[in-house]
Amino acid sequence: MKPAKRLQNLPPYLFAELDRAKKKLRDEGADIIDLSIGDPDMEPPAQLKQYLADALNTPEIHRYPSYAGCPEFRKAVSDWMSKRHDANVDPDGEVLGLIGAKEGIVHFVMATINEGDMVVTPSPGYPPYIHATILAGGKTHEFPLTPDTDFQPDFDAVPADVWKKAKILFLNYPNNPTSATATRETFEKAIELARKYDFIVVNDAAYIDVASPDDLPLSILAVPGAKDVAIEFHSLSKTFNICGWRIGWCAGNKDIVGLVGRFKESVDSGAFTAIQHACAKGMATLEDHIVGMQGIYMTRREAITKQLSLMGLQVLRSNAGFYVWAKLPSGKSTDFCTNLLEKAHVAATPGLGFGKHGEGYVRFSLTASTERIGEAIERMAKL
Repeated sequence: MKPAKRLQNLPPYLFAELDRAKKKLRDEGADIIDLSIGDPDMEPPAQLKQYLADALNTPEIHRYPSYAGCPEFRKAVSDWMSKRHDANVDPDGEVLGLIGAKEGIVHFVMATINEGDMVVTPSPGYPPYIHATILAGGKTHEFPLTPDTDFQPDFDAVPADVWKKAKILFLNYPNNPTSATATRETFEKAIELARKYDFIVVNDAAYIDVASPDDLPLSILAVPGAKDVAIEFHSLSKTFNICGWRIGWCAGNKDIVGLVGRFKESVDSGAFTAIQHACAKGMATLEDHIVGMQGIYMTRREAITKQLSLMGLQVLRSNAGFYVWAKLPSGKSTDFCTNLLEKAHVAATPGLGFGKHGEGYVRFSLTASTERIGEAIERMAKL
């Protein structure tokens, strides 16, 4: 059985390749300290799990869910966006529940891109932006994120003929893999370009609530004019340590959100309603958990940043996300990470996996305890 051409055109998925290498070593008895993937090591809040347990006994909870998300969840999202991110979105039409942000992003691309359409994406960047475009038959133009611009887009470096062909501009702030946050000027310029060239701006904000509680990153929907041209994707996976629950949302321009909803009607049946109910309550009541979680990541970030700097790696300073983006003194990122995994049994992610402009960098995840991060640093130092 030959796969469809759309699958043949896909490059290998970085994290799947890493998983195979880690599994081989684990099968051989190695103790792997995994700093390669953004899968939180902490448990969900006990109260959130209780909310889910309570919801399971709600009458009719096990029937098909709403495609758009239940009213309670969409209202909770609207309140959350207003309170935390100064963004006003109507729960009826401008919010759509998702089975995770990753699925939602792929559904969005499939709902908007035709054969040959242009999608402008960041490099380094989250691989599914390009993978989804390939699946939809589109073309990508990658713009570089570099230290020279503090990892903000250099929109002027994108040729005018690319902007004229563009249908989507992907942004990702707080950024994966760099953890850089967007300036207001970045979002304002993106909105201005979208109006001029008639394309959609997408901000993937999956890490927006994994940040210093005193300095939450900016939502594009808090910028005037954004809802004319933009949509933003959010996830609770990292906020509540519930990656396996698969729950998130998109919000923004009503017509764009509606396109995602139309596509979803044909390919999924919505997130489990019990999870929506539990998360709606959690968003309203679990501020203490969020602040505590943010503090833990900040402590871990400080610990690894200090040690990596002493070892000669240049680390991007950030108060958002749970990744540390470090520039290698020399050499290729894949060689560095292979050597690190095989000789020190520490897993990190090569920057090249996020695009050609990620070469020379390595991404460390903060999803291990401070003690395990310290042990990983000790193992690295011995190399």
